[in-house]
Amino acid sequence: MTLLRTEQPHPAHAALDTYDTATLVDAFVADQAQAALAVRAAAAALAQAVDAAVPRLRAGGRIVTVGAGTSGRLGVLDSVELHPTFNWPPERAPALLAGGHGAMFVAVEGAEDSREQGAADLLALRPTPLDVVLLLAASGGTPYALGAAAAARGAGALTVGLVNNPGAPLAAACEMGVVLDTGPEVISGSTRLKAGTAQKIALNTFSSSVMVRLHKVYGNLMVDLRASNAKLVQRALRLTVRASGAPEAQAQAALSACGERVKTAIVMLKAGVDATGAEALLADAEGSVHAALAAAAHRR
Repeated sequence: MTLLRTEQPHPAHAALDTYDTATLVDAFVADQAQAALAVRAAAAALAQAVDAAVPRLRAGGRIVTVGAGTSGRLGVLDSVELHPTFNWPPERAPALLAGGHGAMFVAVEGAEDSREQGAADLLALRPTPLDVVLLLAASGGTPYALGAAAAARGAGALTVGLVNNPGAPLAAACEMGVVLDTGPEVISGSTRLKAGTAQKIALNTFSSSVMVRLHKVYGNLMVDLRASNAKLVQRALRLTVRASGAPEAQAQAALSACGERVKTAIVMLKAGVDATGAEALLADAEGSVHAALAAAAHRR
């Protein structure tokens, strides 16, 4: 039987169970560092996926993540963090995990083995050509993900497969394939290790790049966050002060006047307009703070 690269025993760590603690920890840390290199090698493919995704999302599409086990849980994690980080609507970031929501906490053995269930779960979301479907599988051959990929492509959605083995079926089944070639794991076959780390880095990179392109960031400031708790309310104030250069009291007044929306407050303060005017400028600029401020300056 031919083993996938992610399943092969690591040639450098055949005596792993004899290592002292310091050597053991060093082995894991050093191997995890290879995950970032695998993502760097796939950077061009990730950039192409971002460029293909942005027009669909700008037109109202959704980011859908699909996976089983560790891969699926990482997809769920990325999807739920988009709302507080970038104020991305939760309904526009559904996540499918083989075995359902309960599989987030308790492994549902065998759930990943059904192509039919993957297809059914994806179709239940009523996919459209505007949707972007990210399908994750370390092996690249998970039936659940393959079924979902076929259903998504049939609906005209953009499909992006993130896999950890070259030549994986899922990469070929998707319109765009991103291969994160992490090779053998320190613990043979445990793809929750650097294969999972590479998937997390790739997901962070993809979704963050998309959000920058959708004007959720001003400079390198996270200005479209959802101020949903005390920590984020304070962060919103700090961001507004930094981006606008206004005194803290003035920034707080602007935030209070616009419902704690950082982008709106920045435009209010820098363009000298009220909340309604700032919202109009941002709407005309497709949410870009730079473009909104340029338009305001042009009108003066």
